[in-house]
Amino acid sequence: MSSLIPWQLREAIRSVFEYPGRRKVLKRHVLIDRKSQSDKPSVAFGGVLNDGRPVQGGAVKLLPLRDAFGADERHFDILYAVSSSQPQCAENLFRRCRDQGIRIVWNQNGVGYPAWAEGESERFNVPMRRLRSMADYVVYQSHFCQVSAEHYLGPSEVPSQILYNPVDLVRFAPRTEARGEGLLRILAAGTHGTRDRVISVLEMLSLLKKEGVEAILTIAGKFQWRNGEEDICKEVNRLGVAEAVKRVSRFSQEDAAALYQTHDILVHPKYMDPCPTVVIEAMACGLPVIGSASGGMPELVLDSCGRLVPSPCDWDKRHTPTGEELAVAVTTILPHVASLGIAARKHAEERFAVDRWVEDHRRIFQSLL
Repeated sequence: MSSLIPWQLREAIRSVFEYPGRRKVLKRHVLIDRKSQSDKPSVAFGGVLNDGRPVQGGAVKLLPLRDAFGADERHFDILYAVSSSQPQCAENLFRRCRDQGIRIVWNQNGVGYPAWAEGESERFNVPMRRLRSMADYVVYQSHFCQVSAEHYLGPSEVPSQILYNPVDLVRFAPRTEARGEGLLRILAAGTHGTRDRVISVLEMLSLLKKEGVEAILTIAGKFQWRNGEEDICKEVNRLGVAEAVKRVSRFSQEDAAALYQTHDILVHPKYMDPCPTVVIEAMACGLPVIGSASGGMPELVLDSCGRLVPSPCDWDKRHTPTGEELAVAVTTILPHVASLGIAARKHAEERFAVDRWVEDHRRIFQSLL
C-alpha cells in the first residue's frame, strides 16, 4: 500500500482526472427520487452492477438481491451499498437518498487496519466512516467485521445484523465422482494482496513433497504487488516445485465452481480475512479448508470442516501461517479429507444458503419501509 506520494495527494490527483466521469454520475443522482409507496421493497445499488466495472469481489453478492428485488436506479425506496464495492460519488448519492426519504442499508466488510493498509488506513476508513454514519441499517459480514468497524470507524447507533456472505448451493456443489487415492490437489484462490501468503503455500508444497505427499498446487487469482508473476516464478524455481504448480492468473465467477470441484483442499492463509467468500464457496463444493485462525475465519470454518492455524489478533503486524504450519495442517487432515468435505458441505447448507440470506434481507428492507 505504501507509496512515495502521500495517499491524500494521490486521491486529489485522481479526483481531477476522474472529474468528467464524476459530473455524469452526479447528474444522474439529481434524477433519483423515492418510489411510490409499495408493500414490496424496490432496491437500488448505486449503479455498481451497470457502471462498466466487472461484477466481482464485493459486488457479486448484489446479484441475488437484484434478482429478488429488481434494480431501478432512479425510482426506489432502499439503497444497498457494500463497503468493498462502493458506488461512484457515494457520499453525494447517500445525501440525495436521505433528502428523498430513501432508506440506506450499508454492508460492512473489513476496514483499513495498519497491518493491511500500512500507513494508509485512513484512506480506506474515512469514506467508510462517513458512509456508515449515513446508513439506516448496517449488515456486518461477520462478528469480526463488526468489531473491527467499531474499533476503526467508531460506534454506530443504527440497527444492525451479522449476515455471513452467501453461496448458491446449486451452482457450488461437490463433484459427482468420489475423490480417488493418490495425487492430492490443493487450491489457493482469491486476490493475493501480499507476497507472504503465496510464499507460505509454496513452502508448504515443498515440505509436503519432501515428506512423500504427492500433491499439486493451483494458485488462482491476481498477484497485487509489483512484478508479482516474475517474483513467484523465481520462488517456484528456487523451491524446486515447478512441475507441481499450476498458475491461473484470473478466473470469473462462472469459472469458480469448476475450479473448486477439480481440487481436494482449499488453503487460504490470508491473515485477518473478514469474511472470505472463496472459503464459503469451497466448503459448498465439499472442500476442507486450511487457513489462519484470525479475522472472520473461526466463525466460518468449524473444526469438522478443516484446520485453522492458531494466530494472534494483531492490528499492527501480519502473522501469516508459515509453510511448515500449513504443511502440518494438511498432513493432519489428509486421512480425513472425504469426511471433512462432507461436513463442509453440510455446514455450507446450514449456514450460508443464498435463499436464506435473501429472505433475511427482505425482513430488513420491510422493517425500514
